Amino acid sequence: MNLKEYKEKALKDPATYKAYKELEPEYEIIRQVIQARIEQNLSQSELAIRAGTKQSNISRLENGNSNPSLQFLKKLAASLGKELHISFV
Repeated sequence: MNLKEYKEKALKDPATYKAYKELEPEYEIIRQVIQARIEQNLSQSELAIRAGTKQSNISRLENGNSNPSLQFLKKLAASLGKELHISFV
């Protein structure tokens, strides 16, 4: 069973699906930061230097082990040449 198949099976459970949906915004931020960093061929250390923070802060964000402030996300977006947009859907 590959990851996609496992995810599909796991998300059939209502409790698991609910928990997954609740974490979806955090996962989306993480995906976008990692994608932008990789597209620009940056290491976590290089991104940290650009953002004026520590590599460990970038690592914690990418691993989902932090609750970043709006200010931090704006600084991170700017250091990636991006703009931060937030929407309520």
